[in-house]
Amino acid sequence: MPAKKDVLPLIRALQKLYPKHVIPLHHANAWELLCAVILSAQCTDARVNTITPHLFKKYPTVQDLAKAKLADVEKIIHSAGFYHSKALSLIEMSKRICTVYGGEVPQTMEDLLTLRGVARKTANVMLGDYFKKPAGIVVDTHVKRLAYRLGLTKNTDPVKIEKDLTQVIPYKYWGWIAIALILHGRSVCPARKPQCEECTLAKFCARCGVK
Repeated sequence: MPAKKDVLPLIRALQKLYPKHVIPLHHANAWELLCAVILSAQCTDARVNTITPHLFKKYPTVQDLAKAKLADVEKIIHSAGFYHSKALSLIEMSKRICTVYGGEVPQTMEDLLTLRGVARKTANVMLGDYFKKPAGIVVDTHVKRLAYRLGLTKNTDPVKIEKDLTQVIPYKYWGWIAIALILHGRSVCPARKPQCEECTLAKFCARCGVK
């Protein structure tokens, strides 16, 4: 595994491609982003972005969603898949935010993990992408794949991958690096047909012949 100083050329190359920390899920506040991330499980961001405007129009505040009927929420988010469990998570998450956290999304890993529908990946999105105080690095399927191909980890378990990444990536890049890898994984380096000839990261990639 490379040392931190060896990772900087890769980080600079990624920064040229993805200089801004842009969250692809549309939101106006922390609660809306949390709802969107919960909906995004096994669902595309594009699909989520078509659902959330209707959801937030009917339930504009966390208090409104906390009082919602399950069947009504299910109807709105049906196309996101797993709509029953996701609707239940949205309602129960909102209830707990209202009753325990005064209507504000909590800003610690420990507290976020007490919310229904929130696991470590979702908590990392909130802490790193929204609150700008990351406690770790988001590891989704794209990050998992690219981290392995780019020699940042030899593990396949997301928890171990996150640990490896936090050891080699400087802290100031923790929030941004996942977004950059996700965008690159979607546009250039998908699982089945990576565009190696067009990839400016090829020189860092074990799949492309780096030794």
